[in-house]
Amino acid sequence: MKRNLQADIQLNGGLSLNVLTDDDVKEIHRGTLEILDQTGVFVEDERALDCFESGGARVDRKSKMVQIPPRLVEEAIRSAPSKVILAGRDPKHDLVLEGRRVHFTNFSEGVKVNDLQTGENRTPVKKDLVDTARVIDYLDEVDFCEKALGAHDVNQTTVPLHNAEAYLTNTTKHCAFGPGNGKLLNKILEMAAVVVGGFKKLKGRPIVSFTTCPVSPLKLITDCCEIIMESAKNNVACNILSMAMSGATSPVSTAGTLVTHNAEVLSGITLSQLARKGAPVIYGSSTTAMDLRLAAATVGTPECALISAAVARLARDYLLPSYVAGG
Repeated sequence: MKRNLQADIQLNGGLSLNVLTDDDVKEIHRGTLEILDQTGVFVEDERALDCFESGGARVDRKSKMVQIPPRLVEEAIRSAPSKVILAGRDPKHDLVLEGRRVHFTNFSEGVKVNDLQTGENRTPVKKDLVDTARVIDYLDEVDFCEKALGAHDVNQTTVPLHNAEAYLTNTTKHCAFGPGNGKLLNKILEMAAVVVGGFKKLKGRPIVSFTTCPVSPLKLITDCCEIIMESAKNNVACNILSMAMSGATSPVSTAGTLVTHNAEVLSGITLSQLARKGAPVIYGSSTTAMDLRLAAATVGTPECALISAAVARLARDYLLPSYVAGG
C-alpha cells in the first residue's frame, strides 16, 4: 500500500478519546480566567496570601478571597515545566511525564482491606501497607507507587510519616504521598534523603513527590497551601489534584465542572510558581459526577472517563503533565 499520497489530512495516531474541540478548550480557559479574576479563590494560609499579593493578585485579608489577574495565571502556566521526572529508588523505574506518554499507578486511600489469612474485610494497619508496597513493587504494570492504604493502628497526627516509612523501605519505585501538611512533607523528605544517601542525592534524583487537593469549590486551605509551597521550595513535584463533584461541589454541567476544576488547579499552580518559578507540578484530577441516589462520587463510570479525558486534553494544551483518575 502506498502511503502519504494526500496532503492536509489528519490521521489517528492511536486510540484516543477526544471530547473537546480546540474552541471548547479556549472557552473553558477563558471562563477559568474570568472566575479567577472576578470571583477569585478562598486562600486560608497567611503565607500564601502574602505570596499572591506580592505576585500582583488582589487580596482581601478579611474575607481571604484572592482575585488572580489573567496575566499572572498565564505566566504561571508558561513557567511550569512541561516535563517532570519521577525518579525511582532503582533507576530502572525512572519515569518521564510529558506530552502523550502514558503511565499507570495504583490508586490510593483505600479504607478497607481483605485480610490475607482470614478473609475478613477490616480496617488496614501498617503491616498491610508493607504488604501492598511489596506487591506494587513486583507488578510490572504499575509504573510508580501511591500508598494503597492508610495505617489506622498508629497515631493519626503523624500517620503520613508511618505511611511513607512503610513504602519507602519496601518498594524501589517512585513514591507519591499525600503528606498532610508542610511540616510532615519536610519530614518525609528527610526520610527519603536517608534512603538515597543524603539531600544532595535526593535533590538530583527525587524519589518522592506529593499530592494535595484544593477543596471544591474554589478553596485552597492551609494544608493545601503549605504542601504546594513547600514542594516548590524543595523543587519536588506536586500533583495539584481537584476532586470536584459535578452536581454537588461543582455545576451539574460538564462544562461548568471543567471550569471549576480548572480554576482550582490553576490557582494552585499559580501559587507554586509564585513560591518558586519553574517548580515542577502535575495537573491532577479525580473529578467526577455525583451519584444522585447515594450523594457519593461516581468512580469507574462513563462520566468519570469523559471528565478525565477532557482534563487530560486541557493539561496537554497547557503543556503540563497530567494525572487523571481511572476506574
